[in-house]
Amino acid sequence: MKIQIITLFPEMFEKVLGSSMLWKAQDRGIAEYQLINLRDFGLGAHQQVDDTPYGGGDGMLLKPEPIVAAIEKAKQVSPKARVLLPTPRGKTYKQSDAKRLAAKKEDLIIVCPRYEGYDERISEWVDEQYCIGNYILTGGELPAMIMIDSVVRLLPGVLGGETSAEIESFQEDDKNIEFPQYTRPEEFRDLKVPEVLLSGHHAQIEKWRRENSR
Repeated sequence: MKIQIITLFPEMFEKVLGSSMLWKAQDRGIAEYQLINLRDFGLGAHQQVDDTPYGGGDGMLLKPEPIVAAIEKAKQVSPKARVLLPTPRGKTYKQSDAKRLAAKKEDLIIVCPRYEGYDERISEWVDEQYCIGNYILTGGELPAMIMIDSVVRLLPGVLGGETSAEIESFQEDDKNIEFPQYTRPEEFRDLKVPEVLLSGHHAQIEKWRRENSR
């Protein structure tokens, strides 16, 4: 899977994409990342990417020309890639979305908005719009990182265990939270591991885990 990220701040992604499972996915040839600097598509001598909103109001909006030009450039590399836009106007991003995007293994192009937002006309070049929660961030970079992490970790060969991505929270979106888990030592500052987990009785352990999931 090739993932291209359109952003004014490509340096924000370097450590994230070069660490942990995201790095492992790239090292194993499972995922490939490309950072596209939106400023390279800015207009005029000052490479302008934003302007004041029609109708008045505070802040600046990203202009349509640079974003669409960047998307079209990314499409030259991956013509069938799906274009994603993190935005409060999108539908709530859930585990089912991550699973679907990972299962399709289609290339992705993620546009990271900034400032007060973007010219709404860019929506014509976007396939899916997502909101990661009911709060406002300074830009789309952090939502893009979240979406990338949630998808790439589900690609075959990225996680260690065969069932690592199956037995965890949100496998049915909001319907399940994984059971509590414990490791050594058996007792820590008078807090003990539940006896059933030490019993070796697999049926009872499974029953306890079901009862303690929600």
